[in-house]
Amino acid sequence: MTKPLEQVLLTPGPTPIEPHAQKALSFPMRGHMDPEVFAVNARVQENLLTLYGANSSAFTCLLAGTGSLGMEAGFANLLEPSDHVLICANGSFGYRMAEMSERLGANVTVVKAPIGQAIQLEDVKAALEKQAFKLVAVVHGETSTGVLNPAVEIAKLAKSYGCLVTVDAVTTAGMMPYHMSDWGIDYSYTGSQKCLSAPPGVAPVAFSSAAIAAVEARKSKVPLWYADLEGLQAYWNRREYHHTVPVQLHYALDAALTAALAEGLEARAIRVHEVGAAALAALETIGFSAFVHRPEERLPTVLAVRLPDHVQDVPVRSGLRDHGVIVTGGLGETAGKIWRLGLMGESARPAIYHRFFDALEKVLGVKGLITAFDKHLAVRA
Repeated sequence: MTKPLEQVLLTPGPTPIEPHAQKALSFPMRGHMDPEVFAVNARVQENLLTLYGANSSAFTCLLAGTGSLGMEAGFANLLEPSDHVLICANGSFGYRMAEMSERLGANVTVVKAPIGQAIQLEDVKAALEKQAFKLVAVVHGETSTGVLNPAVEIAKLAKSYGCLVTVDAVTTAGMMPYHMSDWGIDYSYTGSQKCLSAPPGVAPVAFSSAAIAAVEARKSKVPLWYADLEGLQAYWNRREYHHTVPVQLHYALDAALTAALAEGLEARAIRVHEVGAAALAALETIGFSAFVHRPEERLPTVLAVRLPDHVQDVPVRSGLRDHGVIVTGGLGETAGKIWRLGLMGESARPAIYHRFFDALEKVLGVKGLITAFDKHLAVRA
C-alpha cells in the first residue's frame, strides 16, 4: 500500500493525532478481557471523571463508536416511548438529537435559534413553563456553525424544573473546563477524534448517579443493546464479557487523555483562545470575518469565518489541499459561505496555523498572514 501524503488537518474533526496516542496505536494487541486492558480501562474511567468534572458516583466508559453513538446512547438509555424531551437546536447536531429522539418514540419539543446564533435562555424557560419534560438536551458547541450555546445556564434552569440534562460536549470537553456535577448535567459525551486528538472510533461518555437511577427505573428495555448501560457496566465495572472493544483505540485514547490532563484543561483553554484570536485577526486582514456576530457566542474550538467575495470556496480549499492543508466548508445553508477551522487538541498549535497561512498566501497570492498571526499571538501572550 502506498503511504498517503502527509496532510495538515484543520477540520472540525478529526484532528491531528496526539504524538503519545499515535505511538500507543503500535502497542501489542491484547484480548479485550486481558488484565492489561482492564487496567487501561480503569485509568480511562478515572481520568474521564476529571475530564468531565464528574463526581465519583458517576459512571464513565468508552463506547465503541463515534460521538454520534454517544449521542444516541444517551437518548436510548434515558428516554422511553412517549416521554417528553426538550431539544435545543441551532445547527445540524441539535436537529440530529431531535431526529434520534423521535425515532425512539419520544414526544419531542424543539427550541430553535437562527443559524449562527446561540439558543436563548428565555426561550428554553418559556418551553419549560408550558410542558413537563423528562429530559432537556443541548449541544454545548455546535460544530456545524461555530456557535457556543449557554449549556451551563440551560442545565441549571432545566434542573430547577426537575429535568434530566444531556449535553453534547463533542467540541468542548478536553479543550475547555467542564464541570458536569456542578452544572447539573446528567449525561455527557464526546468523540475521541475531537478535543483529545485521538483516532476516531470511541466515544467517551459519562452518566451521573441520577441518570443511572433513571435507567434502572425504566419500565421497558433499553432499545439499543450495544450501548445499554447495564451491559456497559457489566464490562467496565464488573469485567464481564459484553462485546469486543477496539483495544488499540483504548490504548490511544488513554494516552491522549493522560496528555491532555497533564497539560491541564485551563492551560488548554488559554491555548485555544490565543491561537483562535490570532487566526481570526490574521484572516480579517484579507477580508474574512467572524460568522458568529456576538463574541460571547463564538465557539473557541471551531472558528467559523465568512468568506470575502474574492475567495471562492471550493477552488481555494482545493488549492490548499494541493499544499497539504485540509479545511472544511459550511453545511447546509452555509455551504460555500463559510469555513470551519478546527482549534481542538493538536490543531490549536501555532505551527499548524503557520502551515495554513503559508499555504493560503500561496493560493491567494497575498503576503503578511503569518506576520499578522504571529504579531497578534505575541500581543496576547
